[in-house]
Amino acid sequence: MLDHRDFDAEARSILRRNDRGGYTVPTAGLYPHQWNWDSAFAALGFSLFDLNRAWTELETLFSGQWQNGMVPHILFHQQDDGYFPGPDVWGCNGAVPSSGVSQPPVAATIVRRIWDNDRRIGEERIRELYPKLVAWHRWFMTWRLDRDAVCVTHPWEAGRDNAPDWDDTLSGIDATGVGEYLRRDIMAVDPDMRPQKHDYDRYIWLINLGRDSGWDEARLLERNPFRVADPAMTFILLRANSDLAAIGRELGKDVVELDEWTDQLTVGAKSLWNPEIESYDSRDAHSGKWSGCVSNASFLCWYGGLRNNNMLQHFNRIMQAVPYWIPSHDPDSDRFDRLRYWRGPVWPVMNTLIGIGMEEAGLDDEAQTLRESTAELVRTGGFSEYFDPCDGSSAGGKDFTWTAAVWLAWVSGKNGKGGWARYS
Repeated sequence: MLDHRDFDAEARSILRRNDRGGYTVPTAGLYPHQWNWDSAFAALGFSLFDLNRAWTELETLFSGQWQNGMVPHILFHQQDDGYFPGPDVWGCNGAVPSSGVSQPPVAATIVRRIWDNDRRIGEERIRELYPKLVAWHRWFMTWRLDRDAVCVTHPWEAGRDNAPDWDDTLSGIDATGVGEYLRRDIMAVDPDMRPQKHDYDRYIWLINLGRDSGWDEARLLERNPFRVADPAMTFILLRANSDLAAIGRELGKDVVELDEWTDQLTVGAKSLWNPEIESYDSRDAHSGKWSGCVSNASFLCWYGGLRNNNMLQHFNRIMQAVPYWIPSHDPDSDRFDRLRYWRGPVWPVMNTLIGIGMEEAGLDDEAQTLRESTAELVRTGGFSEYFDPCDGSSAGGKDFTWTAAVWLAWVSGKNGKGGWARYS
């Protein structure tokens, strides 16, 4: 185990090692391309010791933006025949070969934080990024709303690939005929830590549907059976709209549209309150059926600016159920799986967003408890992708970019509280 004094240095070293010259891979081998929200967190990490590299990371991400404003969840800057599904499967013909779906838009919030580190260095670069961020948010507001909450149209778009939130909706998809394929992920990581084949078949079926529809959003709105309103996507975009509007005001832009989006999503976020489980929950946009899930996404309410302290009853309950927090799915649920990706493990990157929101809501004790639990996991298990909430053991990929980034930005406590304050 690393000496405590070496953790900051190791986190910086991981970011450097995963740097591919303008963009950062999540970890070597398992994820060989540029992932959207991973990349935004990489920029956050770089900003604490190399501001120029942080801006370059974001500029590279937006080099793959589509004409309709969408920023893909994967950019394939280099050929890697061992990764599946690659650009030939997605069939997307943008400026950079890419996937056909997006990911949670944390970028605007992180851009604001990076700009605040040094306004002089960032002035020209933020002016270039600002209209691209607005176009991306407009794409979400145009194509991804249900009752003013934000939907995902593929589990990978949510960033929480195999979360139990999607089980019921995915079960209605007959993935017969997707054919044979080879998964690198279960060769690089214990298969018990990864999504199962029946889930992966449906992921590929949805990609095939998108490709066959030419990734036309209007056609997919009619044809896609997977459309789920998601607390994580909703709270993250709500927060990002607010931060983007603040950037726009500083730049002298008209932000009326952005303020309207913030108001709209504030109403939409409230529509995700499931009174049966007294928690924010995912909802199938076609059937209206709740997923019945208390997940780590549910606790992003404070990050989104909603001051609903009814969620504290779940936070306190889960703290008693497992020794490490916050598991990605409710440990009291029969769908909880302590090691399988987003069905139970603790993700430091999600804890960071949750903790930031708690601090801003005045829940300092809870945020500090969460920070200490997260720090203990990293100190014991290293900069892993995620961790077992029952025994704290590391899981998933090693030397993970966004775990290193959030260690520097929040988990270590050196650059956390105060740097993320919401502005009125």
